[in-house]
Amino acid sequence: MKAPLKGLIIAGSMIFAAQSANAIGCLSGGAAGAVAGHYAGHHAVLGAVGGCVVGHHYAKKQKAEKKAAAAAEANAQHAPSHT
Repeated sequence: MKAPLKGLIIAGSMIFAAQSANAIGCLSGGAAGAVAGHYAGHHAVLGAVGGCVVGHHYAKKQKAEKKAAAAAEANAQHAPSHT
């Protein structure tokens, strides 16, 4: 029972890692999650998957915030000045 579950978890984490746009978030989150999972009861694989999901989410969120800030800056530069 454990072997198929581990295989499923590893396959799921590889799907997230394969996404090139947010691979950094998945890899860094997965590494942190693996370490935390290992120390929290030898659940490194489960921690890595959870860390990958969270890292992917935060990387996507950060990318959207940077895009919004760049758009706001571009709009501010093109706005007419009333002085």
